[in-house]
Amino acid sequence: MLGFSLSLCVLILPAAVWVTCTGMVTDPYRITRSELDLENDDYSSHRDPTESDYTAQSQRARSRDGERGSQCLRCCDPGEEPPPPYPSPAFQFVPHINITILKGEKGHRGERGTHGKSGKSGSSGPRGPEGMKGHKGATGSPGEPCKTYFSAFSVGRKKALHSNDYYQTLIYDTEFVNLYKHFNMFSGKFYCYIPGVYYFSLNVHTWNQKETYLHLMKNEQELVVLYAQPSDRSIMQSQSLMLELEQNDEVWVRLFKGERENAIFSDDFDTYITFNGYLIKAKSDD
Repeated sequence: MLGFSLSLCVLILPAAVWVTCTGMVTDPYRITRSELDLENDDYSSHRDPTESDYTAQSQRARSRDGERGSQCLRCCDPGEEPPPPYPSPAFQFVPHINITILKGEKGHRGERGTHGKSGKSGSSGPRGPEGMKGHKGATGSPGEPCKTYFSAFSVGRKKALHSNDYYQTLIYDTEFVNLYKHFNMFSGKFYCYIPGVYYFSLNVHTWNQKETYLHLMKNEQELVVLYAQPSDRSIMQSQSLMLELEQNDEVWVRLFKGERENAIFSDDFDTYITFNGYLIKAKSDD
């Protein structure tokens, strides 16, 4: 505040007044000449005040200050009240630091870290738009010609057969159908040349008062039995089944050995015994 008042006085007051203001700043109890002249009665005589006059005037000012307390008055305006102090600013200055000045040099790239665990698979996204039609491809090489497989037989027997001490294979004397000769008439067995699923059926005529007991065989395995108890009347008896065969499998019929008396009936004129089979589906068609 004092520096501000002093600068203001220097700018607007003449040199003589500036000397007076400087004296007030140096000694607040030193009275200016204008004030001393106002209090002297002999102002009109234009007598220059002496040093003793200034000293006396300063003592009277000190006494007045003792009564009312010390006050700092501007030397230029002795009758005015001192101006109120300036209010403190309502804001604070925050220093601004330019980060770019403090930024250091770029460091070297570090080593690559290890891969983390794979996350869970997300759900499938929506189907994308249909693409453009592609160009026609080149013609492929011709494939193998379509081949259909067949196998079938139907044979019969006109002679009766009685049991003995061992098993007997039924041999047939009549050939109705034997496609590609897959059934061997001399051995009485069907040989599989085309693997697949086959259907077989056996029909016989029983003998009066005798038991009828036969097995339908696959290789050396007994699969199903054709059986009829002894009776006063002879009847036609049949058995059928489907088999899945591999190449070189054999299917045939045998009469049970003579632990019990059993037989199948026939004569030289009619055919009472038949054995049939045919391929349903070849394995190569899968």
